[in-house]
Order: sequence, then structure tokens, then C-alpha cells
Amino acid sequence: MHPRRLITLCLLSLAPMLAGAAEVPYPDGFRNWQHVKSMILKPGHPLYEAVGGMHHIYGNKKAIQGYQANRFADGSVIVFDLFEAVDKDNAISEGARKAVVVMARDRAKFKATDGWGYQVFDAKTRKGSLDGKGQADCHACHMSQKAQDFVFSRLRD
Repeated sequence: MHPRRLITLCLLSLAPMLAGAAEVPYPDGFRNWQHVKSMILKPGHPLYEAVGGMHHIYGNKKAIQGYQANRFADGSVIVFDLFEAVDKDNAISEGARKAVVVMARDRAKFKATDGWGYQVFDAKTRKGSLDGKGQADCHACHMSQKAQDFVFSRLRD
């Protein structure tokens, strides 16, 4: 085998390890899942710089069962659809989509982060931007919610 081809094959086989994080796929069709809640983070909120704006949170069927049981099974996916919050004419409405943020439960795949994978997808390209460090940073924040299986949101009545 030609040395260049061998190097290419080796690099391709190592790519997942070099990336430093297991992949969380884009959640196609999530807006058809059950709506969990909506909220707006305004200037002054500690997370405004990172995720300020209008949030709509959705869960797949397993996630909804997890919200009800306060324990999320593998296969649970929670999506945080983030938009600009437009305050105009005494109303706040959705502006442009800023990102799609995803938590996916897979205890085998995401051992380093207590079974949760995290990803932030670009609003237009749907490309994920979190590496292993980014996932660890997300999980460090979610550690405060360990008693709720690392999930901040609650299913509204």
C-alpha cells in the first residue's frame, strides 16, 4: 500500500478519537416533539451572554417519560431551540434562530459526562460546534442539577 494512502487511512480511523467528543446528531423533526416550556433570558441573567434570547424546549418521547420520572433513559433527547428575543411594540416575539442546543442521553457513549452528550448546532448550517472540552463545560454547569438527572428544565403542567 502506498505510504500516503496508509497515512490517510490511519488519520480517518483516528478522527473520532482526535475530535475528543462523541457525536450528538442533529435532531431532525424536533419541533414535532412535545413542547416542554418556553422562556426568555434577558440582559442581566448570568447566562445571557451565552444563551440570551427566547428558548423553546422540546423533548422526544423518552425525554418526556424522563421528565415525569425525574430519571432519563438512554435515547432521551432534549432540544433547546434558541432565538433572538425581539422586544417591539410592547410585545416580545421570536427573531432569527441563533442555535439549536441538544442534550442526548447515552450512558455508554457519553461516560465522561454522566451519560449526557451536548451539542450546539449552527442555525443555518446545522453543523455542531462543541468538542470534548465544550461538552465538559456544558456538563460542569449541568452538575448543579444532578438531583434532577442533570436537567434544568421541568415539564410544565
